[in-house]
Amino acid sequence: MSLKLAIFDVDGTLVDSRELIASTMREAFAACDTAPPAYADIRQTIGLPLDRVIAKLAPDHAEPNRLIDAYRTAFVRHHQKAGFIEPLYNGALATLERLVADNWMIGIATGKSRRGLDALFEMHPIAGFFDTIWCADDGPGKPNPFMVLEAAGSVGVGLESTVMIGDAVHDMRMGQSAGVRSLAVSWGFATAEELLAAGADEVHHAFETLNNSLDKFMGI
Repeated sequence: MSLKLAIFDVDGTLVDSRELIASTMREAFAACDTAPPAYADIRQTIGLPLDRVIAKLAPDHAEPNRLIDAYRTAFVRHHQKAGFIEPLYNGALATLERLVADNWMIGIATGKSRRGLDALFEMHPIAGFFDTIWCADDGPGKPNPFMVLEAAGSVGVGLESTVMIGDAVHDMRMGQSAGVRSLAVSWGFATAEELLAAGADEVHHAFETLNNSLDKFMGI
């Protein structure tokens, strides 16, 4: 049986972090006495490393590192609130479970930091599903193909047997740059039209159709 690898983005794909990211970014800008960016601008940066996010949202800011630190501080503050949770999307856990049952290898390629991933895994005990995990701390960020290539290489799966799954244009561009099939989901940060323009092979509006597509991958 040939090995297969499904690489997932996190924010907007497995975890509904839209409000968290937007509110954290607004708080960071307010802490630096800077007018906050619009959500329409924030969502288009999701998936990029934080320094590049700030560079895009505040290209002329005199103290970009101060904004970065303020974002990290606000992020930690949110996570320390009683009862705080970043919810998994309905269907995410069941999809991970069925992929394991069907002998898939599963990976992560995310713009989150290692610290952010650790916080997520404390909230949701899903770390054991993943055979290879790559994040913003490990090397070039999206849309550079680095994370996809390293993920596939680390588990010995060929690129022809690898699928990238994400919700952002940077995910699709990364997957296409790496030469792997790129499946988009529409419940996160980008529109279906934006995802197709970024090179998505398919756009899915529910985990059910995503699972059907994965079943068909490699003729299964």
